[in-house]
Parts: sequence; structure tokens; C-alpha cells
Amino acid sequence: MKDHALGGRIFDAVNYTLLFIIALVMILPFINVVAGSFTTVGELARKPFVIIPTVWSLDAYRFIFSTNTIFKSLGVSVGVTFAGTLFSMLLTSFMAYGLSKPQLLGRKTINFIVVFTMLFSGGLIPSFLVVKEMGLIDSYASLFVPTAVNAFNLIIMRNFFQNLPDGLEESAKMDGAGYWAIFTRIVLPLSMPAVATISLFYAVNYWNTYLPAILYLNDADKWPVQVILRQIVVLASGLAGDTSDMGNGYVMPPQQTIKMAVIVVATVPILIVYPFLQKHFAKGALIGSIKG
Repeated sequence: MKDHALGGRIFDAVNYTLLFIIALVMILPFINVVAGSFTTVGELARKPFVIIPTVWSLDAYRFIFSTNTIFKSLGVSVGVTFAGTLFSMLLTSFMAYGLSKPQLLGRKTINFIVVFTMLFSGGLIPSFLVVKEMGLIDSYASLFVPTAVNAFNLIIMRNFFQNLPDGLEESAKMDGAGYWAIFTRIVLPLSMPAVATISLFYAVNYWNTYLPAILYLNDADKWPVQVILRQIVVLASGLAGDTSDMGNGYVMPPQQTIKMAVIVVATVPILIVYPFLQKHFAKGALIGSIKG
């Protein structure tokens, strides 16, 4: 028994050590980016890898937020992410619930079409022509309507709905509930872990929207934050090494510092959302649904 307990403690110690090392390897680059965005020109030149800046500097962020353009683009990204995630989740959950029912006519054919889109796509030009014929060019809807339903996310939701106990819906039907009542009052509340996970997938995708904005939006005022931040990086690259005064005694920070600040600005908002959804990842899908 003592040997068994000792072996368990050794295993736990090795396991925790390995996990700590892996977590450290993953988080150190991000810490370096955040610290590098706050460091000074001289320190960044002397120390390529910065964990804690010796002297803190906000020059990179002053450069990024020197105009209202970044705030406008952040608003566009937030709006597109919210509207796109809501729209995608509505379509995905409705379609997944229908495809989870064996009695649905043409269910196998529809499932085959869904899987087929994961293997083959029309390509860039056909997609652009479809968006153009739908009248979505230069509209915010072009950023989320063409990609509203992701086949992989749909399959995950469908499989999740299929694994719910049939007895729950049968009991509700005996009480006179229809499909809509069953879906909104029973299925969705039990599916919050899956809904939260898929919502995060969609939100990250819409927050990082870049290519559709380049292709479909002609008005620069409608560009999301990812496109604006790219423009900032391009501008910084063109002015790298230029130490001329930019007004009010402000000298443009180095290109590398701006890139790090751009990564922070583009990443932090979605990191703020994650803690609100994290609790659903750890919950079991059917906790409390059968008992009590």
C-alpha cells in the first residue's frame, strides 16, 4: 500500500511538472509580446526577449490610438462579432436539432451535403460572385452571412443533440409540448456547454475577420479592427527607422513594438470574453437533467 501511494505521488509530481512546463512554454511568448509592447526603444534593442520592462513606455499604444479610426474599427468588430455569432448560432442550432431527428425526411442526403462542403468548396471567385449577386458588397452582412454555418460546428451540435436522452423529449410530448417548446425549454438549457463552446468558435472567427473585409468592403470606414491594425503595421514598416518628430514632441516608436501592441489590441478583447464561457466547458451536459 505504501509503495502504491508513493508511486501515485511520484506520478502526480511528474505529471504536474510536465504540465507546468508545457503551460510555461505556451504562455511565455504571449507575456513577451505584452511586455514588449510596453517597453522602450533601447531596451527592446538590447533584449529581444522581455518579460518585465525595466522602463515602461506607452509610445506604441499612443501611436495606435492616435486617431479615432481604431475606436471605430473596434466598434465594427464588436458589432460584427456579436451579430455574426448570434446569427450563426441560431442557424446552426436549428439545423443541428433538425438533423438530429431520425424521422427527418432527406436527413442522410442533407448530412452528406454538409460533410461534402468540408472537403470541397467553390473557391474564392465563385464565393465573391455569390456575395455580389446577393447584394452584400460593401455591407456588414457580407462578413457573416456567407459563412453563417460552419459544417464542423454543425456536426458537433448535431451529435450533441443526438446524445440527449430520448426520454426527456418523450415526457415533454406527453405533457403536450411541441418541438419549439421542447427545443427552447429543454434542449437548449441542457446544451449550454456545447452552445458556449460553439459560440466561442464563431466569435473568434468573426473577431479575426480579415479576408472577407478586404474582398467585400470598399468603404474604409467599415473596416474591422484586424484590417485597420494591418494598415498600422504596414505604415509602421514604411516608417521604420524614421525618428522625425510627429508633433507635440512625439517620436514614432519602433516597428517591432507596434507589432506587439497590435497583437495585444487584437487579442485581449476575445480573452476577456473567455472567462464568462469557461464555466460551461467544465460542466457536464446532463448535470441535474435526470436527477432532481
